[in-house]
Amino acid sequence: MTRATVASFNVKNLIGAEQEYYTFQSYTTEEHAWKAAWLADQIVTLDADVVGFQEIFEEAALRAVIREADEIGEENNEDVIPDRSKRYRKKAIFRKLKYAGYRDAALAFAPNANDGAPGQRRPGVAILSRFGFEGTPDIIQDLPEPLDIPFQDMGGGDGGHYRVSRLSRPILKARVPMGREVVTVFNTHLKTKLGEFVRPEGAEFAPESDLANYDAVGRALGAARAALRRMAEAWVLRREIVAELKAGHPVIVMGDFNDGEHAVSSEIIAGEKPFKNYSWMLRHNAKASNDRYSKDENETIQEAISAVRLHSAEKLFVKKSLRDMVYTSAFGGVYESIDQIYLSRHFVPDAGGTLAEMEYFSVLNDHLTDGSHEDAPYNKLASDHGQIMVHLAFADRLGGQR
Repeated sequence: MTRATVASFNVKNLIGAEQEYYTFQSYTTEEHAWKAAWLADQIVTLDADVVGFQEIFEEAALRAVIREADEIGEENNEDVIPDRSKRYRKKAIFRKLKYAGYRDAALAFAPNANDGAPGQRRPGVAILSRFGFEGTPDIIQDLPEPLDIPFQDMGGGDGGHYRVSRLSRPILKARVPMGREVVTVFNTHLKTKLGEFVRPEGAEFAPESDLANYDAVGRALGAARAALRRMAEAWVLRREIVAELKAGHPVIVMGDFNDGEHAVSSEIIAGEKPFKNYSWMLRHNAKASNDRYSKDENETIQEAISAVRLHSAEKLFVKKSLRDMVYTSAFGGVYESIDQIYLSRHFVPDAGGTLAEMEYFSVLNDHLTDGSHEDAPYNKLASDHGQIMVHLAFADRLGGQR
């Protein structure tokens, strides 16, 4: 195998018909059939070797969509793959004309530990792999020990702490054979930007959720809580990523980071960017103005940081293609990119990687609509996210390096 494609797809609330997932929200039989057909068409268009799905309420509903995609793809193959019985078609010149299908693929599903009764459902994530899995995929959601994030008051005193014992959605970790290696693939869906409001004991609802009595300050605090939880979840993922990289495993991270404007969670997941020269920097324990890191220490620091840093496929593509932006989401008339695929340096030759190189980055976002435009109304049946996919060329196409 010389090439592989890896995609991320937030399907937007996939569940069976006539089932209330959020309060008063469900699909009729007709709506569900339309949504399943649309999702299947998108999967056929992607035709990716590995797909990370977000917002999956039921494994059975996803399996049904995959079966429908195979039926559509196989019908397309009959129509477009040239043989002696068909006239030559221009489509035949493309490298990857034939839909490969998923009948022999492996599917791992991570249900949400916060899932509840009808109207209070919570979605999970899944990974579909034509290459199968090595071992059993891991689900990370309930933490073995609570995560306490301590704070220090600006005056120097104890600033309290923030505790997380369970993530809002699961992280799915799978080891996938690719090329000559086994790659650790993470699929994640971080906490949304929707405000997190505290309901007083005995109250029917949180006061901030009453928009008829709009509380700007209270809702801002809810947004701050959501951001803090999202960043804590990003750190939990980062801890898992670093462990895999230190064990010598190539890593791909994909999913809905729910953070595009300031990209704080993305920075946490990717790791810090090294300075050009740490020998300019004062030592952590400097006793004089010229007490700086040595040149040898600079090289050690550079390598320590670079070895565990991830690279945004989107940013690699923007740099390579000279495009000015990529977007995967539209909300309130604002277009941004909150879905990401991150690669360890094993996939980035410019960073010293020799396993594979990203040839291209696909973005399927022509369906994105929201209620801010009269000619593009909100559509609950299609996804409100664009799908993204990286095209990887493996080592035998990089001069035979390992």
